[in-house]
Amino acid sequence: MKQFSELSLSQALQQSLADSNFIHPTPVQAAAIPPALEGHDVLATAQTGTGKTLSFLVPLIERMPAASQNATALVLLPTRELAMQVLEALHQLTHRKNLAVLVCGGLPEGPQLAALRRGPRLIVATPGRLVDYLSRRLVNLNCVKMLVLDEVDRMLDMGFKPAIRRIAEALPADRQTLCYSATLSPAIREVTHHYLRNPVRVEIGSVLKPSPNVELRSFEVPVEKKQELLEHLLGEHGGSFLVFVRTKHGADRVARRLSRAGYSATQIHGDRTQSQRSAALRNFAEGRHRVLVATDVAARGIDVADVAHVVNFDMPKEAEDFVHRVGRTGRASSRGVASTFVAPDEVCSLRKIERALAITTRKYRVRAQTRAA
Repeated sequence: MKQFSELSLSQALQQSLADSNFIHPTPVQAAAIPPALEGHDVLATAQTGTGKTLSFLVPLIERMPAASQNATALVLLPTRELAMQVLEALHQLTHRKNLAVLVCGGLPEGPQLAALRRGPRLIVATPGRLVDYLSRRLVNLNCVKMLVLDEVDRMLDMGFKPAIRRIAEALPADRQTLCYSATLSPAIREVTHHYLRNPVRVEIGSVLKPSPNVELRSFEVPVEKKQELLEHLLGEHGGSFLVFVRTKHGADRVARRLSRAGYSATQIHGDRTQSQRSAALRNFAEGRHRVLVATDVAARGIDVADVAHVVNFDMPKEAEDFVHRVGRTGRASSRGVASTFVAPDEVCSLRKIERALAITTRKYRVRAQTRAA
C-alpha cells in the first residue's frame, strides 16, 4: 500500500484522510491497517512518532459501523495526555465529538459516567480509572468488539499489568485486539500471549534504536553547571526544546530558573493538575512556550511535531528510556538534535547505554565558562 486511496474505505473516511493531508501511509500504517481491516489481531512494534495512532484509528472507524449498533471499541493508553491526543485525532477524522468518551483520572467523574451510560461507540481510557469504574460496577464492557492496547510497554512500566488483566477479563472473548509497543520484552510477550489470537506481526525497523535523523551529543558537565549549559544551548540554537529531568521538583526548579533568565518555559509532571498539564502541552505545541521541562512518565503522552532539540538534563536510567526521550525529535523526515548532560560519575552509564543501542554520541566536555571543547 503506497497511498491511503488504495484501501477499500468509506467515502467519508477517504475524504477525511485527504482533507487532513494523509496521502502516503507510514510503514507501520501500511503494514498494520490492511490486516486490521480484515478483522485480524495485530501485534505491532514501532518507535514513537511512526504513525501508530492512525494505524489503529482507521480500521477502528471503518469497522465500527459494520458492527451491531451497541458495539463498542476500547482504546487503553498509559497517560491522559496521550488519550486526549487520540481523541483529537479521532475528531479530526470523523468530525463527531459525541462518538467517544474519555475515561481517565484528573477529570470529574460525573460527565464521564453520564457519557458511558449513553453507550458511546468508543471508550478512550487509562487503565487506572477504567478498572476503578469496573470494581465499582459503574461500567459494563460486554459490548466491546475491538480492543486497542497502545504503548503497552509503558503501561507495564507504570504498573498497570493487574489493571489490564482485570479489564481484559471483563471483555468478550470474541473480539479483535490490536497491540502496539516500542519494544517486545518477555513481559510484553506474556501479555500478547494472553490477549491476542494468532496476531499478524508487524515490526518496523529497529524497536530499540534512535532515529538516524537525530544528531546525538553528550556533554560531560558538573552538576552545578547543568543549568548554565542549558541556557547556553538555548542561546546557541533556535527552535523548541524538550528538557527531561528525573524528578517533579527538578522539573519545577529548571523551569523556574529558565523563566527568571528570560526564556519562555513551562513544566509538566504528575503533581500538576490536568488543566495545568493540558495548558502546558498546548502552549508548547502552539509555540507560546519555547521550552517544556518534563519527567519521563508525564512526557510519555507528549506527541508534538517539530521539536527541534531534546535535552537529557538528567541521564535516563535505561537505554529504552533514552530511545523514548530522543524519539521526540527528528520525527518523520525532520532533523533533530538530542543532547545528554553527563555528570563526571555518570560517564560509565553513558557508555553502557551506547553499547546497548550500538550508537556513539558526539562528546563534549564543558569548561568553567560553559563552552564545549
